[in-house]
Amino acid sequence: MDPQQVRDTTQDEDWAPQACTLPTAERPLRLAAFDALFAEAVTGVRRSAPGQARLELLPEPTVAGIAAELAAAETGCCSFFTFTLTATGGALTLEISVDEQHIEVLDALAARATEKSATRTRP
Repeated sequence: MDPQQVRDTTQDEDWAPQACTLPTAERPLRLAAFDALFAEAVTGVRRSAPGQARLELLPEPTVAGIAAELAAAETGCCSFFTFTLTATGGALTLEISVDEQHIEVLDALAARATEKSATRTRP
């Protein structure tokens, strides 16, 4: 991970709600990893219900691998997340669901994905 990304994320890490149980020392790296995915691979963010978000990703194997690794790591500390990674018909999506108690966590994640993906240079 680029040290500048970690510094930028550390300065702006308040986007991750306090409900996050990831140890404080690990937060900047995890946030930077999500920011990198959002900025480099998210092509759209859709909300189908308050507790659901769908991230449309670049349909590339490396992106699928990164998204899967992040989903697995995130459920290790925040078991209220459900991630479903789907590759079909030339599309790649990451569905994220939470229970009613954690909607604000999903809101923050979806807002950050929208913000960071807007900065990505489109082909």
